[in-house]
Amino acid sequence: MTARVLVVDDILANVKLLEARLQAEYFEVLTANSGRQALDLLERESVDVVLLDVMMPGMDGFETCRHIKASHATHHIPVVMVTALDQPSDKVQGLESGADDFLTKPVDDIALVTRVKNLARLKMLNDEMMMRASTGRDMGIPDDGSYARALSARSGRVLLVDDNERSAARLLEFLSKGNDAFAERDMHAALTKLTESNFDLLVVSLSLDAADGLRLCSQVRSLERTRHLPIIMLVEPGDEARLLRGLDMGVNDYLMRPIDRHELLARVKTQIKRKRHSDFLRHRLAESVELSVTDSLTGLHNRRYMEGHLRTLVSEAIRTGRSLSMLVADIDHFKDVNDTHGHDAGDAVLKEFSVRLKRNTRGVDLACRLGGEEFVIIMPDTDLDRAYQIGERLRACVAADEFTIDGGQSVRVTASVGIATLESPQDTPESMFKRADNALYKAKRRGRNRVVSDAA
Repeated sequence: MTARVLVVDDILANVKLLEARLQAEYFEVLTANSGRQALDLLERESVDVVLLDVMMPGMDGFETCRHIKASHATHHIPVVMVTALDQPSDKVQGLESGADDFLTKPVDDIALVTRVKNLARLKMLNDEMMMRASTGRDMGIPDDGSYARALSARSGRVLLVDDNERSAARLLEFLSKGNDAFAERDMHAALTKLTESNFDLLVVSLSLDAADGLRLCSQVRSLERTRHLPIIMLVEPGDEARLLRGLDMGVNDYLMRPIDRHELLARVKTQIKRKRHSDFLRHRLAESVELSVTDSLTGLHNRRYMEGHLRTLVSEAIRTGRSLSMLVADIDHFKDVNDTHGHDAGDAVLKEFSVRLKRNTRGVDLACRLGGEEFVIIMPDTDLDRAYQIGERLRACVAADEFTIDGGQSVRVTASVGIATLESPQDTPESMFKRADNALYKAKRRGRNRVVSDAA
């Protein structure tokens, strides 16, 4: 991946070292030698991650971070505090100022690249999420609260896998600060728990006595239900080879033992936030797909979906020699409803018509709204006589009861129906639809409120 990283340090040698390491991983690097210069640059440039030295003259890293997080324009940019100080109080102060992660000098290459990649991906997800939410609002899509939940800092469900009783108890105590945390000693039991319940994060020790933590990570990545679950590895010093294997297989982050509570909670928070952003985007993608094939007013499939599915059904019917029929229905004098009672009343009629249409379709049938007041039912394994019966049942269902509109008023509505069936292996979706449409116009010409087949 590529991202723009801002390196902020008042010592030129430190800036050059970090710049060289990041450019070797194909990051685009911007530099600043003071907190004020960094803030000025952030106003002009688009940045994905800020690497911010703590000890700087004038405005130190903590104050610079507070300014970044206080600005509406930059608060969403992840900040990594880079410090030679390794005191818990410094990490607490960093978290309070809004830092997303920590790196301690001398900066380890694996840690540097892993942290920057993680936070750059989080920034990209956040940007995409905000854009999708904005587009949804512009299109009038109601907000179901998923955007606010994705942005929230609420607790997550975390599963810790560690068979060292003392270590597990200590880590569970840390993780339970603000999260619903659970511990599991056995790898197989952990995998079962992950597939049966929803978790936001998996924390795995690579120093399990009775199992291979990397194998668990691999299995989690291979299962459909858990492949998007963030994973943090707990690694012993000197075990860099297994650490690299884990990162290669898609593990999201790691911590070296002994585990610092503040770093653990910072990394946990980042991964849970990243998962919520990803879940939001997948949810929006599924919504977008649904919207692309669904009529927003009636909930029926739209013309685009109907045309694609009809081609599939025609091909299958020709291949198997089975029947396939189509019904095209049109609400009679629908313009009069709009002109007399208004378009809100017309929409109410269309919605109720759709309900009655679906009431007269089987599970294998496809009910669609073509547009306006015209509807279609495609009926597999249905010959012309049976299709005619379904059309007559629909016509009678529409005509039998009045349609309720706004204000408690009601209107009486009828429908004309045209029927066509697949006639030969040379038939096409277009020719079949044209015959059904011609039959519909015959029904209109013959007085409406009737069913006509293309054979009539």
